[in-house]
Amino acid sequence: MENLNIVEMKSFVPAKDFECSKRFYQQIGFEMASEFDGVVYFKSSACAFLLQDFYEPEHCKNYMMHLLVEDAKSWHEHLLKLNVSETYDVQVTDLVEQPWGMLEFCLTDPSGVLWRIAENK
Repeated sequence: MENLNIVEMKSFVPAKDFECSKRFYQQIGFEMASEFDGVVYFKSSACAFLLQDFYEPEHCKNYMMHLLVEDAKSWHEHLLKLNVSETYDVQVTDLVEQPWGMLEFCLTDPSGVLWRIAENK
């Protein structure tokens, strides 16, 4: 009998300045579980991604992650309190109630990767 169960799916997130991106993701709340040969395994709860020491401007400008959270307002306040906009020269947008039933905001990382952080309403 076939076993097609999926254990985990991770995205490879690019980094323009690998060291800066590692600090950024740790500061906002991800745990650096391992690092080997230009790839860092970041996790938080049951979610994970791989940060890679790779940068291609066109790739980064078109790269997007979606992080579904329990409380988008708490995440938004957390990032504002950390002052990541000024520390890392990134953008944190305002919270918006979307017509499709989500409360969300956007965060760019130091490489220009766009994170849409949202909760279901």
